[in-house]
Amino acid sequence: MKTAFVTGAAGFLGVNLAAVLREAGWRVVAVHRPASRLSRLRALGVELLPGDLHDQASLERAMPDGADAVFHVAGNTSVWSGNDAVQTRDNVDGTRHVAAAALVRGARRLVHTSSVAVFGLGAGRVDDETPPAESCWVNYYRTKRLAEREVEEAAARGLPTVVLRPGNIIGPEDRTTWVQLVRLVAQGRLPGTPPGRASWCHVREVARAHLAAAERGRPGSAYGLSCVEASYAEFVASVAAATGGRAPPVLPAVALRAYARLLALGSALTRRQPAVTPEGVAATCNRITMDSSRAQRELGYQPATLQQMVADCVAWLRSEGLLPGEAGHRP
Repeated sequence: MKTAFVTGAAGFLGVNLAAVLREAGWRVVAVHRPASRLSRLRALGVELLPGDLHDQASLERAMPDGADAVFHVAGNTSVWSGNDAVQTRDNVDGTRHVAAAALVRGARRLVHTSSVAVFGLGAGRVDDETPPAESCWVNYYRTKRLAEREVEEAAARGLPTVVLRPGNIIGPEDRTTWVQLVRLVAQGRLPGTPPGRASWCHVREVARAHLAAAERGRPGSAYGLSCVEASYAEFVASVAAATGGRAPPVLPAVALRAYARLLALGSALTRRQPAVTPEGVAATCNRITMDSSRAQRELGYQPATLQQMVADCVAWLRSEGLLPGEAGHRP
């Protein structure tokens, strides 16, 4: 039985990855924080151990010797400058600690979950040969690139590594990311649609790509993951069709930026994250799409349609009572 060590297993992608690994017959050891939601992982038969990305010693204690693969999925996806310091610690220092622990414990491979964000804002269409941006004012974009550098340094010290760069991930188990947009559309409360364009991925296929990266990904490689290229308007329209919600008109980027700046002024006084941030507007007005042909050839990555990923996400939300008007709805 192969052994996997997973960070971020209690999160959206992490739960789906744990399910894929268990279906493939892997032993899965997951490190978690005290407040993590663990019921789904327990049901999957995942071995749960406490640990902290900021404490390398705790990672070394939790990580099995000679793990076949360490999957570093944990990450801070905030798009608000008020979280920048914590996000840098989580994404950059945390990756350094995971990679160092993997070297100490003799892991056979590190599979690192990165993001298309490493290419910066306004990159257009990119592929696996496009060089990442070296800097970006949006801290999430910047820290994902810095995290990749930590992986590169670990590779130089002898750790086999594979990096995956998915676009926007959609699907079951999402409680905190794109599900917020889905619920706003379903409730008819989204005031306007951003004008950007992105790559969209089904979470299940991204999880399967992680398994494939551990088993046959080329060490030192970075793979882009995209199921479909679509505008935010197309995504919102698909959600509206699936939920019976409302697809609002596309708003000009200049109006969204002005609105975000206005809210940021108020946030500076309250110290609370505004509903719309300048960083979030920059991300959703962005136009960046990823070519995933190499992942399809080498990892067997299978793109899904936008309609399928939205349908699966909506079906899961309804099963959990997380959409308006559904039985068991929880605010």
